[in-house]
Amino acid sequence: MSLADWISNAPPLWLQLTIVCFWLSLVGLLAFALSHWQKADTEIVRKVVHIGAGNVILLAWWLQIPGWIGISASIAFSILTLLSYRLPILPGIDSVGRKSLGTFFYAVSIGLLILLFWQQHPYYAVIGILIMTWGDGLAALVGQRLGRHPYVLWGMKKSWEGSLTMALVSYLVGSLVLLGVQGGQWQTWTVALAVAVAATLLEAFSRLGIDNLTVPLGSALLASWLNQLL
Repeated sequence: MSLADWISNAPPLWLQLTIVCFWLSLVGLLAFALSHWQKADTEIVRKVVHIGAGNVILLAWWLQIPGWIGISASIAFSILTLLSYRLPILPGIDSVGRKSLGTFFYAVSIGLLILLFWQQHPYYAVIGILIMTWGDGLAALVGQRLGRHPYVLWGMKKSWEGSLTMALVSYLVGSLVLLGVQGGQWQTWTVALAVAVAATLLEAFSRLGIDNLTVPLGSALLASWLNQLL
């Protein structure tokens, strides 16, 4: 079945939402199992949710889910995360009094990217969100557990292993998405490389969780601008 045929025969909205809710339920169940049965580290649980929830954007792209649904969900979850910093609404993801707005920026960035790109160029939103979820998520895990060569920026301790992971994963995400959209022309690899470098720098210089806003927005906007330029 061609892409045009798939779009014209996209499943009804109720089925689209059922598939998305099923995936999110699986992510939540895995996080619950890791937290309560396997007694996993809290940071592991957070990253499972961070990466797993972000992959919803691939389902939304594939299923052609309307943008207004993603924006509405972003607004609702943004409000929920703000409340969770004061109330134990999202245990294991946010901690009361935690000095980071990362989860809030996570939700806001998804809504903004859908608003900016979903109607005409949804793949830029996909690039930004997947770089935030996979790149930033894996970089944090690698840096915390395998980082042997630290460096400090603005009082924040980073590691070269974590930054390298961020760069490699970001390049892989950008390459795969653009390859599927525009093929293996030289612009694909050039744009992906530039976006990977930019995302790595944005992640390194961000603090208080704002990388969940700067990384996805910066990556998507740069990819869009460079593709038009080149």
